[in-house]
Order: sequence, then structure tokens, then C-alpha cells
Amino acid sequence: MNLYLQANFSVLEELGRNFLGVIDNLVGALLLLVIGFIISKLIAKFLRKLLKTIGIDRLANRLNEIDLFYKNNIKITPSTLIPKIIYYLLLFIFIIAATDVLGMAVISNLMGELLNYIPNAIAAFIVLVIGLIVADLLKNLIKTTCESLGIPAAGVISTAVFYFVFINIIMMALKQGNIETTFIEQNISIILAGIIFAFAIGYGLASRNLVANFLSSFYNKDKIKIGDVITVDGVKGEVIEIDNTSLTLRSGAMRTIIPLSKLTTESLSVHDQG
Repeated sequence: MNLYLQANFSVLEELGRNFLGVIDNLVGALLLLVIGFIISKLIAKFLRKLLKTIGIDRLANRLNEIDLFYKNNIKITPSTLIPKIIYYLLLFIFIIAATDVLGMAVISNLMGELLNYIPNAIAAFIVLVIGLIVADLLKNLIKTTCESLGIPAAGVISTAVFYFVFINIIMMALKQGNIETTFIEQNISIILAGIIFAFAIGYGLASRNLVANFLSSFYNKDKIKIGDVITVDGVKGEVIEIDNTSLTLRSGAMRTIIPLSKLTTESLSVHDQG
């Protein structure tokens, strides 16, 4: 009987020790989480004030001006975004430490692997931001160039270039994040090739007259000048303006705009003013 009681007492004693150990671990983990929460909050608050003081939000103005963000009412504020990221990152580290205290090795190892991935995610984000700015600069450059040359649909062309570059930047960012992109790249390449081919045919057919005007401007630029009196396509008048696609004749109170392609397809007479 004494042996039976002694055995039961030993079991209860062992259970008690285990229970107290679990309680100690729980208290330690909770204490660690509370400390981590407080430290994370304090650091995030200090960092937010510091970033606002140095005026880091001004650096994001260029990014917020991109149509992709501006038209969708998306505004990036670094003084708010960066402290939040740091806050959750620190909290995540303390959670990993708490799982270690609780002896949850599987969860702790998994969260540790996620933590090791964070540098790649940050690098991918930086690539994406820089790529967005470069794509927008290229878009504005192409739009300005097309408009200066009188090319129609300058906005469509520049926007198409922006998204083409943007998609490639996304692929680069995914690769930087160690994400397999081969399947995505293959399908996107097929889709883009079809879109570009269709656009090239459609735009080529739609811009035949424009190309003819450009060629005519090149070949006839030395034949006429502003101030000449000419007759073209049955219209006589003084040349008062010449651009890349047309010329303007003034005849009395009337102005006539004639496509430059008419200079090669119709008879042209330049009148001697002497």
C-alpha cells in the first residue's frame, strides 16, 4: 500500500513539476511578448518622428506623381510606412523568441526561415520602386518626344511602354525575391508578343498618311519656305506656317491647312514674287 501511494505521489510530483515548468514558460513567453510590444512601439514612434523631422516624405513625391498611384488615389508616406514595417519586424523577432521559450521548435524554425527571407523581400521592394520611377521617366520622355514630332496617340504609346517596362521590373523583383518566374515569363511573353504585333499592324495602317507627311516634309523642305506664294491642290496662297505634317496657306481672310503629302501627290507651283 505504501509503495502504491509512493508511486502515485511520484507521478503527481512529476506532473506538478511539468505543470510549473509550463507555467514558467508561459509567463516568460508572455513577459517577452509584452516587452517586445513595448520596445517595438517605442522604436517605431521614435523612428516616425525622426523621419518626419528629416523630411523623408518629400522623397516619395516623385513616386506619388506616377499615374499608377495618382489615378488610383494611392499615396506612399515613408514616415508612416517604414516605422510600421520596423514595428512588425521587431514584433516578429520577439514572437520567434517567445516560441523558443515555449519549446515550440517547429514553429520557431519556420518563423526563423521567414525572417531570413526578409532581406530578399526588401531588396525586391527597392528594385520595384526604382523600376517604377525609371519606367515613369521613360514614359514621360517618349510622350514628350512623340508630341514634339506630331505623332498621334502619344499617350497610348507612352503608356504601353510604361507597362511593358513595369512588367519586366516586376519579373526582376520576383527573381530578387527568389520566386520562380519561368512559367509567368513564358506566358507573358506570348501575350505581349501578340499585343505588340496587333498594335504594330493597326498603328501602321492608321499612320500611313502621317508617314507620308513626314517623308514629304523631308523631301520638300528645301523647295518652299515661309513667305512663298504657292499653288497646291488648286489652292493659292502665302505660306505662313510649316510643321512636320502640314503647311498653312493664307489667301485673303482665309487660311487653308494642307497635308504635306499633297506636295508630292499634287502639282506644286511656286510663284515668283519679283
